[in-house]
Amino acid sequence: MAPPHDAPSAGELVAAVREYLERDVLPGLSGRTRFHGLVAANVLAVVERELALGPAHEAAHRERLAALGHPDDRSLAAAIRAGDLDGRYAELKAALQDAVRDKLAVANPGYATRSGPA
Repeated sequence: MAPPHDAPSAGELVAAVREYLERDVLPGLSGRTRFHGLVAANVLAVVERELALGPAHEAAHRERLAALGHPDDRSLAAAIRAGDLDGRYAELKAALQDAVRDKLAVANPGYATRSGPA
């Protein structure tokens, strides 16, 4: 935990609220209210994963961009549209796949582990 904040961390607080919803609130709900409770619990789970994985994902993304010679996503997208990276297809594809895997690890980890067309 970074100073000046004390325990519990933001991630621990979010986890506690998610666990409360899942354990104590959701079992007593039904219909639309239960659905919205499930959505809220899922949102908190996404926030937990982003807090835990975000810094490493951010660093990895900066490294991928730098390896491709671009400072940010906008510059990379412009280069892709212009065809500037057509000769580096395999490298670009690998970098984009890694970026998508990182996004899925936060948004829905179950999707990140599924295999699909290469």
